[in-house]
Amino acid sequence: MQLASIRRRLADLGAKPCHERAVLRAWLHGLPLDHGARRAETFLPASLRAALPALAYELAQVARLRAAHPSADGATRLLLELADGAAVESVLLPRGGLCVSTQVGCAVGCTFCTTGRDGLQRHLGSAEVVAQVALARALREVRKVVFMGMGEPAHNLAAVMDAIDALAADGALAHKNLVLSTVGDRRVFERLPRGPVRPALALSLHSTFAARRARLLPRAPRIRPAELAEAGARYAEATHHPLQVQWTLLDGVNDGEDEVERLLRLFAGRYAVVNLIAWNPGDGLPFRRTPPERTRAFGAALNRGGVLAKLRDSAGQDVEAGCGQLRARAVPVAVRRVA
Repeated sequence: MQLASIRRRLADLGAKPCHERAVLRAWLHGLPLDHGARRAETFLPASLRAALPALAYELAQVARLRAAHPSADGATRLLLELADGAAVESVLLPRGGLCVSTQVGCAVGCTFCTTGRDGLQRHLGSAEVVAQVALARALREVRKVVFMGMGEPAHNLAAVMDAIDALAADGALAHKNLVLSTVGDRRVFERLPRGPVRPALALSLHSTFAARRARLLPRAPRIRPAELAEAGARYAEATHHPLQVQWTLLDGVNDGEDEVERLLRLFAGRYAVVNLIAWNPGDGLPFRRTPPERTRAFGAALNRGGVLAKLRDSAGQDVEAGCGQLRARAVPVAVRRVA
């Protein structure tokens, strides 16, 4: 479902643009659609007021909570069911963050990621993307939304940018608190600077060596890491949002001094931060997590060389709820491989 269809539904019920904004704002804040009931009685057209219960039910079906898995680190992994029965994941993060999905499955096929093992089933509509925020805000405060869940946002860019625009305008989220993640796609670098909302950018890099990165991200666009770094840094400097370089550390694969040296050449003095992420093991994946002491040494070497590095945990590790793991446990293989 797209946001455009919801807007058409509201218009058919007699909503003018001001009424549409009021209803969408209530929904995107996780509030009842008649929030501020006394004002709604005089502000909303009678035809729209009469339809609010049915409309609220329809919006609640866009994404329904199927299971919640709280973690000791303060995160909660949410397994959501869409109207057609497809399953996706969102993650309530500590300190008011939310990670949302943009596709059912993923076509990139990162070899260290559970989501990518079964390929892409379908894109999410823009309404299905923002419905994850509406549902999450009914559970707790959300001040930041990161598009880093299931799927590659660049492959569904029109719907994702529609969702981002709505979350900024009607969801009251600051542009810097909307973070679009990509493995690196020229369409992203072309599209993001042109929109009314220019979100922060996260680049899933994972290696500075083209051949090694191609093995880890087998279906990502074949763009040289140096070109990706330059394009990301230019966008960061233009928007004044630091580029977030995502780096999942894999023992003996991308955690050596050779990667440190090249990261320093690419990002020293640039407006960027390298997020070092502890790998969340998945069944059957042929990797090991980098030991904590080597993770700390990797980050310290970057910091000494002039590249800001932060150590990030993959949320929900204690409940085995890495990206794609909840869906993999809940959805039979035959269903997951429909596409």
